[in-house]
Amino acid sequence: MLAAILNTPPGSVVSAPTLLGGVWIGDGPSDDRVGPFTRTVVSRARIAEPGDARAAAGHATAFARTVARLAPATRAAILDRAAALATEHRDAIARLIALELGKPVKDGRGELDRVADTFAVCAAEARRIGGDVLPVAGWERGIGNTALTYRAPAGVALAITPFNAPANLLAHKLGASFAAGNSTIVKAPPQAPAVSAAVVALLLEAGAPVEAVQLLHGGGEVGAELCAAPEVAVISFTGSAETGAAVARAAGAKRLVLELGGNAATIVCADADLAAAAKVCARTGYTNSGQSCISVQRVYVQRDSFAAFVDLLTAEVAALRVGDPLDPATDVGSMVDDRAAERVLGWATEAAGAGARITVGGARDGATLTPTVVADPPADAAVVTKEVFGALVSVLPFDDFDTVLATCNASRFGLQAGLFTRDIGRILTAWRELEVGGLIVNGSSNFRLDHVPFGGVKDSGFGRESPAHMIDDYTVVKTLILRGMSIWGEN
Repeated sequence: MLAAILNTPPGSVVSAPTLLGGVWIGDGPSDDRVGPFTRTVVSRARIAEPGDARAAAGHATAFARTVARLAPATRAAILDRAAALATEHRDAIARLIALELGKPVKDGRGELDRVADTFAVCAAEARRIGGDVLPVAGWERGIGNTALTYRAPAGVALAITPFNAPANLLAHKLGASFAAGNSTIVKAPPQAPAVSAAVVALLLEAGAPVEAVQLLHGGGEVGAELCAAPEVAVISFTGSAETGAAVARAAGAKRLVLELGGNAATIVCADADLAAAAKVCARTGYTNSGQSCISVQRVYVQRDSFAAFVDLLTAEVAALRVGDPLDPATDVGSMVDDRAAERVLGWATEAAGAGARITVGGARDGATLTPTVVADPPADAAVVTKEVFGALVSVLPFDDFDTVLATCNASRFGLQAGLFTRDIGRILTAWRELEVGGLIVNGSSNFRLDHVPFGGVKDSGFGRESPAHMIDDYTVVKTLILRGMSIWGEN
């Protein structure tokens, strides 16, 4: 199946089949994905029919034991092969990402590099799964007994993935779940069905048993039915805060890992290298047209440096190359659809009407929004308080460090923040005081290492997305007590 997806001739529609009960299914109701840049149909997904979600849950329950019986070393070897295949098929999958999402192909290649890393880290973590010998004989009632634990697969996992990094975020969820020994149901984003099918097929091509994964396409109703399925033990969801709340309501009493929205802040202090900070913010504020939960959105600059920073950032952003995402020289492609680009431009226009300055950008061609800088918007403007999730960065001045920390914390989100300074005291204060899951020093908010804990607080969700932490969520602790048999001594 991987070859069929990736070897589709240029200009042809890529088929994104369902994988249900061990069988790839292409026939049935379908939905077309129109590429936001090409404006043509680029992929066609076989969407779930009534009963498919229930069937997937039933199959996953039956399949779970087969996957759980694979030794961790066996799972690890498969994941290592998956990492190698991600590298081998890097260009083909990056091209598919560009077609379905308008993401520049060079960024797609970078995403596939991360997929390879993620699968490799999942392999390493599979080899580390173990347990403990408990010190039961340290208490009188435990004398004469031995107690052990190990981390067992949870059984059935559900992975609901977003469109903005469809390959790597699926690799995180599916790779960690397989490393833990689960059978996984994947609900793909409607905007990236073929990319999702390619990653699933890649794991199977690497040697995973077909019982390890099922793939369904469709809208929110399919996801809601899967979330409510009693067979599902754990759900990992990445998406908006509003949809995350709906997932939690539908799931009921299940374990959840929710990585939700953000309106990430980056603070630039007076002692920072302004030119370097401006370059980083320009590069990381418009990657994937700003469609990232940790994309640079709010930049707070110490007032004495504010004007100079705005000029530097404006020049860096103006130099970004906007165009065809299939062109390796393109820095910024299109957003996911016209409506998204129209919304972001509308927010920029509202801010300008309230006194802000648009120093560069502020124009739209279909789904492509010219990278936009909004200087000094009102504190209550949508570009400051809401999640922009688009090719726009706002820059605001600040006077007092403690006050700017409080301003950052006023957000309902708390995923990640950036800080440019050489002052260790400010670094430690920000790490302690900022209500975020991660702080990047001398970098923007938009930086992530895939083997490092990642996640947020407040409306940005809970749980941490890195293979080691996800395996904890995807497993359960099982205890064994041996009565009358002690390794500790009998008296």
